[in-house]
Amino acid sequence: MNMKGTVFITGKNTLTAVFGEERWNSFMANLAEKDKFFSKMIMSVTPIPEDKFILFLDEMCKEFFNNDRMQYMTFGKQAAQYALSSEGPYKSYLLTKDIKQYIAVLPRIWSTYCDEGIGTTWIENNIVHMKITGLKIKHIYFEYLVMGFFQKALKMFGKKSVAKKVRSISSGDDDIYFQFELKDS
Repeated sequence: MNMKGTVFITGKNTLTAVFGEERWNSFMANLAEKDKFFSKMIMSVTPIPEDKFILFLDEMCKEFFNNDRMQYMTFGKQAAQYALSSEGPYKSYLLTKDIKQYIAVLPRIWSTYCDEGIGTTWIENNIVHMKITGLKIKHIYFEYLVMGFFQKALKMFGKKSVAKKVRSISSGDDDIYFQFELKDS
């Protein structure tokens, strides 16, 4: 699996906004010393092999989040804030006014970031279901990032939610499956 450079650019924009460009540049210089892949320019269309991307994530977690892997969820929320904001690449997703349509288009974001796996979503009563199938890689990052991203995306639409992990690839399941119980905002 390759991650698309868009996820890297989103990470760069998010971390630079929070921690500053100088700290980001220092982080990238250190990362390039560990792996030459990161010494070249990464653009939105650059494919990032999964082993390189996991190195990036693990080093990011150490550098910026004191090795707290639960911060992947925070990173997911920040990524959604950027991607769906008026300056972000997916701002048009928030133009829809119907929650069912909004939930139906959100899996498209997965395919803009990853070249493996299929995202599906649906809503039943006040529960939004979200699955990602077809992943070979088993890293907790994908679960917490997706959970945080999706929860923030729902909030940006005007719906608070409580997330529940039903199945987990890092726990040995074949897919990622979350439910989001919608609450009144």
